[in-house]
Amino acid sequence: MAADAPRPREKPGAGARSLLLTVLGEFVLPRGGQVWTGTLVTALGTLGVEEKSARQALSRTAAEGLLEPARHGRRVRWSLTGAGDRLLREGTERIYGFMRGPHDWDGRWLVLTAAVPETQRRLRHRLRTRLTWLGLGSPAPGLWVIPDASKAAAVRDVLRELHLDGRAFAWTGPAADIGDTGELIMAAWDLGDVEKRYLRFIERFERVTPGSDLDAFASQVLLIQEWRRFPFLDPDLPAELLQPGWPGPRAAAVFHDLRNRWHRRAQAAYDAMDPG
Repeated sequence: MAADAPRPREKPGAGARSLLLTVLGEFVLPRGGQVWTGTLVTALGTLGVEEKSARQALSRTAAEGLLEPARHGRRVRWSLTGAGDRLLREGTERIYGFMRGPHDWDGRWLVLTAAVPETQRRLRHRLRTRLTWLGLGSPAPGLWVIPDASKAAAVRDVLRELHLDGRAFAWTGPAADIGDTGELIMAAWDLGDVEKRYLRFIERFERVTPGSDLDAFASQVLLIQEWRRFPFLDPDLPAELLQPGWPGPRAAAVFHDLRNRWHRRAQAAYDAMDPG
């Protein structure tokens, strides 16, 4: 890898599984969703993951129902399950569609109340994860908002899936002239932290120049690994609600430009790891 290329900065356990999902989505999914164990071990090894950790990540991902193994003599070939395929396709669509361009805003908000008792911590976590993925923010316990009324159908699907549609209420429409919208945004989303993350992302990647195809592979995986966090962090608010100079669009331009620039070489490096 080039001297100035980024390196993984996650904890080994969680990092191995996270990197595995990125490799599966970027390289395995487009090739029919099948891959040998050795290919994944080699790919993750390029990213600094030890073989033991790589195999553990494979086992955990299979236990979650995202992969299934098939033995061919002494070798094992993994296939994405239906759930794994859906997860990766949805993730790919969100990652590459996120911040792709400016969007018009009709001035309408979606406001949701969905109270889940603290005793149901797992359900609370699932609800928070799903609503955050849709871009909603929570300015107060049990209250969720987003300046995008078109998300109502997606929110309804989440509530039905979690069997919370009987305990939730939602409204859409323009904001009343009561209170400070800026204060609401600050309470719902930590945009100060998001801004710092965007600036670090730009600084970390915009000057990376991979020296080989293998460097391009590693750099591209780490680029996607970092970018995939932002749909969870940034609600992609309309320009009317953001401060001038917001770095999100610049970070998005860096991501798409570098991914396109490195894509061919990264794919070639992966193909060289795969014995077929």
